[in-house]
Amino acid sequence: MNEDYRKIQLIMALRNQGIRDTRVLSAIERIPRELFVPPAFAEQAYENKALPIECGQTISEPFVVAFMTDRLQVTDRCKVLEIGTGSGYQAAILSMVCRRVYSIERYRTLLQAADARFTQLRLTNITTMIADGTKGWPKQAPFDRIMVTAAATEFPAQLADQLRVGGTMIVPLENAERQQELVRVTRTEDGFDQETLLEVRFVPLVLGTAREL
Repeated sequence: MNEDYRKIQLIMALRNQGIRDTRVLSAIERIPRELFVPPAFAEQAYENKALPIECGQTISEPFVVAFMTDRLQVTDRCKVLEIGTGSGYQAAILSMVCRRVYSIERYRTLLQAADARFTQLRLTNITTMIADGTKGWPKQAPFDRIMVTAAATEFPAQLADQLRVGGTMIVPLENAERQQELVRVTRTEDGFDQETLLEVRFVPLVLGTAREL
């Protein structure tokens, strides 16, 4: 079974799971996920499941990537902040549907590999930085959209404050039962509105930058 056929099957599965934004589906189709997974997992690149990557992290299943991108409601005029570059796959998908992506990663090893992939794919509208993702990117704020790809144990106020009024953030939040829920946060003139979207499982959002092994 070749990659094109696997990719078509994945797109059909995503449609069946409720992903309707053609721009998001086109981005999934155009970005080669096999480039973002370790060689040992290349055969599974278009299966709808999360896969392990370096530094004990994961690349989210395509449905979660597509769902988060879809529900973030990105336009080609949006300036987007991503917390947790990881393999770079989510940033690559975002780059196809927005004006510019600013992505923060705590592992230098991961970021260097992601940057190499962005260069290979000629994705020139992604800017990256090694930093503590919980603090956001104040010098580039405000952002139209923020996507957090790690689970926070409490509402990330410092990130939310970097949204412009009318902007939205997608973030996995751990509740009192230690379950994770994907939440969409909208900044209003008076504060923040929250909407729970679905249950998820992400690696934890960790303070600080990582010490390289």
